[in-house]
Amino acid sequence: QLPTGLYKKVLVILHDSILPYMNEPTLMIDFLTVAYGIGGAISLLALNGLFILIHQHNLEYPDFYKKLYSLLDPSIYHVKYRARFFHLVDLFLSSSHLPAYLVAAFIKRLSRLALTAPPEALLMVIPFICNLFRRHPACKVLVHRPNGPEDMSEDPYIMEEEDPSESRALESSLWEIQALQNHYHPDVAKAAAILNQSLSEMEDDISGLLELSAYELFDKEVKKKAVDVPLEFEQVQGLFGKKNDIFAEHFTLD
Repeated sequence: QLPTGLYKKVLVILHDSILPYMNEPTLMIDFLTVAYGIGGAISLLALNGLFILIHQHNLEYPDFYKKLYSLLDPSIYHVKYRARFFHLVDLFLSSSHLPAYLVAAFIKRLSRLALTAPPEALLMVIPFICNLFRRHPACKVLVHRPNGPEDMSEDPYIMEEEDPSESRALESSLWEIQALQNHYHPDVAKAAAILNQSLSEMEDDISGLLELSAYELFDKEVKKKAVDVPLEFEQVQGLFGKKNDIFAEHFTLD
């Protein structure tokens, strides 16, 4: 049993400062699987070490994707380790052999959580979702469903279901991204509108968007060149804009 702070410090460096120097990295299987089951930020940080054990040391984790799915909660768009988490989720969902229902469940859950996410997270997750559609064309039914979302009385997707196979995601429609097309931030609305068109085959590079912060977003807006917008078409003559008023006789705007 380790204190939470120490758990985080160990897991942050485990994948590149500890595992590569161990004669038997598989000795860390129990430690990492227990950490992965704790939840919250500790589970997110345990993903790095588990990824190495799964891909390089043949670790079998039967309910891995079910647990990964359960980690998707509103905090993932706000945590300090957001970039690391989405980088690994991108790797885990890169295989074309994953079943369509599983990928559809991830798409729906990420989209539903995106409704309350900050703009900097949305500008990352929308291209992320588009890449999942490119890898798994069977999931495009979420976007191009003939009778949805207008004809749906309610969304069949079960957000509270922990098992992605029981979430009924493939029966649903991606109305959440359609809602984001009316987002107050113009860049988010523009990014969400891409699903109205046919997606290109080339995947978007999201590596530069993973670390996007609110400060960078604000700084970009501030540095935009201002455009002069005409607000008055008639030249002001008097103090209150009228040509022949009593104030124009006694006051000027010079």
